[in-house]
Amino acid sequence: MSYEQKRVLVTGADGFIGSHLTEALARTGAAVTGLCLYNSFDSHGWLDEIQDGRFPNLVRVRGDVRDASFVRNLVAGHDTVFHLAALIAIPYSYVAAQSYVETNVLGTLNVLEAARACGVKRMVHTSTSEVYGSAITVPIGEAHPLQGQSPYSASKIGADMMVQAFVRSFDLPVAVLRPFNTFGPRQSERAVIPTIIRQMLDPDCGVVKVGDLSTIRDFTFVDDTVAAFLTLGLTDKVAYGQAYNAGSGKAVTIAETLDLLAGMIGSGKPVRQEDIRLRPSQSEVLALLANADRLAADTGWRPRVTLREGLERTVAWWRERFAEGRVRRASTFMV
Repeated sequence: MSYEQKRVLVTGADGFIGSHLTEALARTGAAVTGLCLYNSFDSHGWLDEIQDGRFPNLVRVRGDVRDASFVRNLVAGHDTVFHLAALIAIPYSYVAAQSYVETNVLGTLNVLEAARACGVKRMVHTSTSEVYGSAITVPIGEAHPLQGQSPYSASKIGADMMVQAFVRSFDLPVAVLRPFNTFGPRQSERAVIPTIIRQMLDPDCGVVKVGDLSTIRDFTFVDDTVAAFLTLGLTDKVAYGQAYNAGSGKAVTIAETLDLLAGMIGSGKPVRQEDIRLRPSQSEVLALLANADRLAADTGWRPRVTLREGLERTVAWWRERFAEGRVRRASTFMV
């Protein structure tokens, strides 16, 4: 099976994972529509990094998944829909919870209704490991209880439940991918790995400011997460409505990750933990470690990029951005 000549829509194509997935689909020969959030800056987010003419089979569209009529018209004519559009920054969800419900729950509902009305052959919905909350048992399998420990995670649980309802109520062919802590080039500095890297590389940063260093995470390089999306979008053996974890099955603390990066970069900068970077105590997810056996069994997917290799590639990308003058120096804003 192949995506060649398939008509594929990616929502959230302007974002970190979405832009990598959109590029990968375009390389396969699919006719790809990338939905980017409408803005007044004439920007398509990370899709603006793709040189004009490189993928003539890629169409970039601006809009908003919160607009049901727009989504219905956009979905029409597509065979496959990858739904990645979401608000994902956990700190912002504490102060703007309603916007997360509107985008993550109602936006997902709009995509589901459109997929149903338009006869989409398969939709892949993006969940998150944050829906599990702090691990009760490790590694975390898909049967682990869902715990809404932040407004963000609660909104994603709501979106996941809406998907299950549409699968059960209308036999809608929707697969659910649940990535664990994806990292790599293009990731926002709201995430821990890029914020550590940019502070270590920036000569204007004298101190590396961090949050909780004791939390445990299962980091997966973005190329592996994209491969999980691609295989779940094609495989014959898929359980619609059931979640599929995508993670490395290996966990490290943030402190260990910081030490690994310091060695790669050659940074001897002091590290300072700041209270402002900590989540509320009962909201912090202490440990995430994936059991991805279900995805491996049904699709053959396995992560291929080690943590060290992925970090090296991410650091190299940041070095290139600094060399090109495409990163704002710390002297111009609060890191």
